[in-house]
Amino acid sequence: MLCESCGRNPSVIRVKAIVDGEPVECALCAECARELGYANLLFVLGFENDGVLNDFFPGEPNESEALRCRCCGASFQDILRSGKVGCAQCYRTFAARLAPFIRRIHGSVSHRGKTAGGGDLPQVAPKAQLSVMHQRLREAIQSEDFEQAAVLRDRIHEMEEGEK
Repeated sequence: MLCESCGRNPSVIRVKAIVDGEPVECALCAECARELGYANLLFVLGFENDGVLNDFFPGEPNESEALRCRCCGASFQDILRSGKVGCAQCYRTFAARLAPFIRRIHGSVSHRGKTAGGGDLPQVAPKAQLSVMHQRLREAIQSEDFEQAAVLRDRIHEMEEGEK
């Protein structure tokens, strides 16, 4: 989306304001946002003309050397330039590099919101679920409930194969 003020540069921020009692929303590029007095907001968010996330990740490798997401093909440089993550796999591929940015914006790197599909059931992280299953397996073996232990062992195996 282009800046609604100059119409030349890509917008990096949406500003909402009340003008004459009416809400107004405007998409601005970094240059126009600075001219209109939103420089402090841009500084806090880390926006620059040449890339949204460059302040967080200085000294990135050349494009040819960059790791790419095996799902969508995006490189970390692509994410820096656009400020948008290409796909869900990108979060896994670039986890170490994205974590400081996500933590700064959201206060945490673990998801705590709604999931796709609007389901009301909380989603348990697979690693946490596996940990619970391993604990139940140990308890079943200790109590010599080998049938339950076999069922748990098979479930654990299925879950571990599903993660690969």
